[in-house]
Amino acid sequence: MRPVHPPPSESALVTDLYQLTMLAAYRELGMAGEAVFELYARRLPEQRGFLLVAGLEQVLEYLEQLIITPAELDWLATLGRFDDAFLQWLGHLRFEGEVWAAPEGTALFADEPWLRIVAPLPQAQFVESRLINLLHFQTLIASKAARVVHVAAGRPLIDFGMRRAHGAEAACLAARAAAVAGFAGSATVEAGRRYGVALYGTMAHSFVQAHDSERAAFEAFAHCHPDDTTLLIDTYEVEAATAEVIALVRRGARIGAVRIDSGDLLASASRVRLLLDAAGCGGVRIFASGNLDEYQIERLVAAGAPIDSFGVGTRLDTSVDAPYLDCAYKLQEYAGRPRRKRSWAKETWPGRKQVYRRFDACGRIADDTVGLTGEALAGTPLLACVMRGGRRVAIAETLATIAARTRETLASLPPRCLDLACPTPLVPVISAGIRALAEEADRATGGAPPPLSA
Repeated sequence: MRPVHPPPSESALVTDLYQLTMLAAYRELGMAGEAVFELYARRLPEQRGFLLVAGLEQVLEYLEQLIITPAELDWLATLGRFDDAFLQWLGHLRFEGEVWAAPEGTALFADEPWLRIVAPLPQAQFVESRLINLLHFQTLIASKAARVVHVAAGRPLIDFGMRRAHGAEAACLAARAAAVAGFAGSATVEAGRRYGVALYGTMAHSFVQAHDSERAAFEAFAHCHPDDTTLLIDTYEVEAATAEVIALVRRGARIGAVRIDSGDLLASASRVRLLLDAAGCGGVRIFASGNLDEYQIERLVAAGAPIDSFGVGTRLDTSVDAPYLDCAYKLQEYAGRPRRKRSWAKETWPGRKQVYRRFDACGRIADDTVGLTGEALAGTPLLACVMRGGRRVAIAETLATIAARTRETLASLPPRCLDLACPTPLVPVISAGIRALAEEADRATGGAPPPLSA
C-alpha cells in the first residue's frame, strides 16, 4: 500500500516570533546574501551511544510547501508589530535553496551535521524552528527505537505509544520514526494512512470484561476475526485463559497469538509456552507488552523468555530516559565569509562541512572526520544533495528502504556505541581545514583562536 502524503495541516506560523522579527530587520537592511546553516547535535545524552537521523522526508515536504497564506498575514497585521510592506513581502516568501543531508537511518555523533541549508539569508533563517522541530523529534524516537531493535534480536516490534504521545502529530511521527529504526509496524491507524506504516492491533481488556465470561469473549472475537487473531489472556488469570485458548484451537479456531500485558512476563510467558506446547498448540505465538523498553526487553531476551514479539509504547514515544537532544541550527557562512559562534560551551565550527566515514575490515565504523566540503579527506562522505532550487532531486524513499539502511547502520556500529548500561559514542576528528577556518573567523571578529582541544 502506497503511503498518502496529505498537505501539511499546520500553519507556516508554527515558528518562533524572533524568526519574523529578524526577517523584518533583514529586509529593511537589505541582507539577502547566501547563507549556510547546519543542524547538528552539540552532544549526546549520557544514555545514547549514537543518534539515528530521521525526519528528512517531512523536512523536504515542509520546504517544498512553505507558504504564508493571506489569512495568516491578516492575523499577523493585527499584532501591530509589522508594517504592510513587510507583510506583503512575507506573502511572497518561498524556500528556493539547496539542502544537503545524511540519509534517514544514518548513525551520527556529536558535531556531525545532519543537514545543511544553503539559501538566501531570510529563507534559511525562517525555516530554522520547524526544521529543528521535525528532525529533533523523529531522531529522538528513532534513536530510542533502534536500541530496542538491537536488543530484541530479530523479534518483531510494534509501536503501541499513541495514547501517551504528546499530541496527534507526535503519535504519527513516532510511529514513522520507529519504522525507520526497524519496528515492524504500529497500532496508530493514521500513521498507516499517512506514511504507509504497517498496522497491527489486538484487543483490549474491556472487550473481555464486556462479555459474561472469558470463553464467550474469546469465541466472539475469534468468530469476528477468524484469520490469525490474537487474544489477550491476562484480564483475569493467565493460566485459565490459556486453557480457554487451547480449547478454542481444538475446536478449529485459528489463533495466531496470545498477548500478555502485565505481571512477571518471564514467568507468565514460560508457563503459557509450556501449556500451549503440551496441548499441541506450538504454532500459537506469545506477544508481550506492558510499559516495556530496551532495558526490560534485553533482560527478557537474555533470560530466554519464550516471547515471539513485543509491543513498546509509553517509554518509546516519550523517549523516557532521554526526552530531548541538545541539537542546534547555526549559521556557518554568510556572504562568502565563515561565521562562528564563540559562546561558552556552545561554540561552533564554521564553514560548509561534510562527514567522512571510514570502516574497518569487519565493516564496522573505524572513525569519522568532520571536514570542509573542499578538503581531500579519506572516507565515505555521508551528506548528499537532496534539494536544489527548493525542489527535491529524487523521489521519496520507502520505509522499507530506510529500515534496510538502518539495519546496515546498526551492524556497523562499534559494540561500545550499542551498550545499554554505559554507551560510549564515537568522537569525530575535526579537520585541520575547519580549525584554520575557525581561526580566520575569530580574527575577523576580534576573538582569540580556538584551543586545540576544542
